[in-house]
Amino acid sequence: MAADLRLSPASPCIGVCRLDPKGGLCLGCRRTLKEIAAWPGLAPEERARILQRLRGRKGAAPPGTQQPSS
Repeated sequence: MAADLRLSPASPCIGVCRLDPKGGLCLGCRRTLKEIAAWPGLAPEERARILQRLRGRKGAAPPGTQQPSS
């Protein structure tokens, strides 16, 4: 089990835990509430799939970065 935890992708949480009321995504990590709640029990493969989806979320800055101000 410990080996599984070492191979599992780390959470993309950056401690900015606020949901955007319009899009339903966390303003920090860009995950949905469902993805956030499920994260601790997910297999490494599913965590990796979520991380891949985060990279492709339209209008979303990559987790851990901030979008530039206009």
